[in-house]
Amino acid sequence: MVSAMLTALILRQTVLRHAPRQRGFTLIEIMVVVIIIALLAAVVVPQFLGRVDDARVAKAKQDIQAIDTALTLFKLDNFKYPSTDQGLAALAEKPVDPGIRNWRAGGYLKKVNKDPWGNDYQYSNPGAHGEYDLYSLGADAQPGGEGTNADIGNWNLDQ
Repeated sequence: MVSAMLTALILRQTVLRHAPRQRGFTLIEIMVVVIIIALLAAVVVPQFLGRVDDARVAKAKQDIQAIDTALTLFKLDNFKYPSTDQGLAALAEKPVDPGIRNWRAGGYLKKVNKDPWGNDYQYSNPGAHGEYDLYSLGADAQPGGEGTNADIGNWNLDQ
């Protein structure tokens, strides 16, 4: 019995001596990884932030093209574009105007969205640039401007 206990004790010490020791990360290693991630973020994030403005301009151009198509369909059905007073709402809800006889059931748009900066799209008929003007005032919501503040209209979609 003593020899069995002695054997078990020797076996236990041998297993403990050869068992792998668990080792965690040191504070220095963790700090190095955090610093590397912060440096990468400092380089990459500004590049993505510049793309947000480009995406908003592209979205405004796509919206204007879609509304432009709806206005064309409205004219094909009713032989004229909505008046400035009727505005773009005439594409989603039938105007009261008795001259609009062939308004399409369901409308031409489900709803008129706001521009990517949260402002209403502007519409005037007649327009200064053509039969009508359809435009967003850009990021600053003011006429004119440059860059993301520039007006985006049906007359300058190719720029």
